[in-house]
Amino acid sequence: MASKDELGRRGEALAARFLEDAGYRVLERNWRCARGEIDIIAQTGNTIVFVEVKTRSGLAFGHPFEAITATKLARLRMLAGSWCADHTPGAAQIRLDAIAVIAPRRGSPTIEHLLGVF
Repeated sequence: MASKDELGRRGEALAARFLEDAGYRVLERNWRCARGEIDIIAQTGNTIVFVEVKTRSGLAFGHPFEAITATKLARLRMLAGSWCADHTPGAAQIRLDAIAVIAPRRGSPTIEHLLGVF
């Protein structure tokens, strides 16, 4: 289990760096409340972006995006609302994104970013 947790943390760190390299400002990582956790909260311009990160070491168990279910997206929407309610003034816009990280034990990781997943 520890290696799975380590892989997840590595994927989130790679995703945060990817966003920063793309000009986003990472506001929070692993934001938690009683209802759950948001992997990354970032800002680009006047948009607050709530990001779900899924990491795999390969594709043997499917693409990371396949693990983002409708239930997971509904939870992300609810958590984004909770974060916005706690952080005033609110953003002009919000967006829900997903990042897939394929991080093999050897070799370079691959990162895919989907904007505006619902």
